[in-house]
Amino acid sequence: MSLFDPILTAAQRQPARIVLPEGEDPRVINAAAAAFAAGTAKPMLLGDPQRIHDQAHDTGVSLDGLTVLDLESVSAREDLIEALVARRQHKGMTAEQARIDLCDPVVAALSVLAAGEADGFVGGAVASTAHVLRWSFGLIGTAPGVKQVSSFFLMLLEQPHHETHEAVLFADCALVVEPDATELAGIAQATGHSATSLLGVPPRVAMLSFSTAGSAKHERVSKVQDATAALRTAKPDWEVIGDMQFDAAFVPAIRARKAPDQTLEGRANVFVFPSLEAGNIGYKLAERLGGCTAVGPVIQGLAKPVNDLSRGCSAADIEAVLAVTSAQAADA
Repeated sequence: MSLFDPILTAAQRQPARIVLPEGEDPRVINAAAAAFAAGTAKPMLLGDPQRIHDQAHDTGVSLDGLTVLDLESVSAREDLIEALVARRQHKGMTAEQARIDLCDPVVAALSVLAAGEADGFVGGAVASTAHVLRWSFGLIGTAPGVKQVSSFFLMLLEQPHHETHEAVLFADCALVVEPDATELAGIAQATGHSATSLLGVPPRVAMLSFSTAGSAKHERVSKVQDATAALRTAKPDWEVIGDMQFDAAFVPAIRARKAPDQTLEGRANVFVFPSLEAGNIGYKLAERLGGCTAVGPVIQGLAKPVNDLSRGCSAADIEAVLAVTSAQAADA
């Protein structure tokens, strides 16, 4: 049984319509076909239909069951032009500029999502993260009551040398550079909810620091302590530990020695890093030295599921993110 199975099951229960703006990319085509075959998504490939069909033919991939959207036709739709103007008029958007912007596949795909004709978006195999996120904020916006959009990586501990085989979440490793205490508590709360919705487990949250239970005195430690207190107030039924060094958060025996007053039922499954710098370094160390499989970054806090890819991603990476996005859509 794979650690990814709960997400696959959730996605297969209600496969979502996921629009992919880079539909001409062979990695995207392969991933879309594989996801459709697995029943985890109903992919919608956006681009030049002839190029998409040619790429599929050249790589021996069947497009049966996949929706192919003609970018030229989508970008000329008056309803999408009007919606883009209405959404961005306060930023000076005009109909003429909207026609130009909709020729961009990322903008066109997000417009299709905003119009309710897709359930989720997966892009970034070619486009930059900054471009995907800027238009996601502008066209999709944040979910009700959400002030901070953040991200997490799903880390699969599935190597023989891992003492325990499980899936855990690392946040935030991709978006929020230097969160304050309030933002850090918000990231933790969002990631805890993601752990429950995607993995079906109650969140056990570790607020990470270079200090354990006040062993060091510094303003960065105080920030984590304040965030921990805020999270405990907001979610009194959750198990939360912090401030906590990673070894104490991950190994119960070490935590028992370093912080006997802070307990969890087993190990933490949500690890919240104090800064983007720490989180990004941490997940890459776990991936490259520890052999963890890293799925993401998965974006949380937008009004509809939108996920960004690394430009160095493989077809397998895209297929995994498609399943996650489909599962997010089912939970929305």
